[in-house]
Amino acid sequence: MFCRTLAGLMSILLADASTAFADEVSRSVDPSEGWKLAAQIKGVAIYSRPHAGSSLKEFRATGPIDAPTYAVRAVIDDFANYPKFMPCMTECQLIKREGDSIVGYQRLSPKFCADRDYILRVWSQSRLGPDGLVFTSHWAPANELGPPEKKGIVRVKICNGEWLLEPDGAVKTRATYSIYTDAGGMIPAFVANRMSQVGIGRLFTAIRKQVKNPKYVAHQS
Repeated sequence: MFCRTLAGLMSILLADASTAFADEVSRSVDPSEGWKLAAQIKGVAIYSRPHAGSSLKEFRATGPIDAPTYAVRAVIDDFANYPKFMPCMTECQLIKREGDSIVGYQRLSPKFCADRDYILRVWSQSRLGPDGLVFTSHWAPANELGPPEKKGIVRVKICNGEWLLEPDGAVKTRATYSIYTDAGGMIPAFVANRMSQVGIGRLFTAIRKQVKNPKYVAHQS
């Protein structure tokens, strides 16, 4: 009985903490820009809004990661090892480095549909903010710079997004992830929107797990 009571008390406390977190995040996502809370998954608040001329939605998610910003950045920059820890990722290939950007090929193998692939150009930068190192990374399609389309693999033509990593104390990061993409093929919009929402939750889970590897702490700059 005591264990059940304790478990019930913990669930109430966690629910209260989750609500407080949602209130905090809502202040960082301007409702006047059309953002509405769509879901909360393991401490990650996921917002969505319509995209002009499309039935697909834009998404923005904010959540805490228990690691310094530089370590989270090291995970996001670990492009070569994405197939080892990123959800559904089966192939990554660095095509070239150019100025402050890289161009890379990626292939995804979801269980419920045909493989998808795309080539992205990714720009990254960091700066010192009032609370420490702030890291940003944004990307856009660059399919013309990579290998041609392959039979049986759907080439993704729209994939625009950004990571914003801000210090939340000395050893925590407040991560914000924004994405608008069209997976292509014959997937209905309502299914694609749901897939994006679930995928964001899995992405945060993967990064939270991977950043526990001590090798990323060595990337402090």
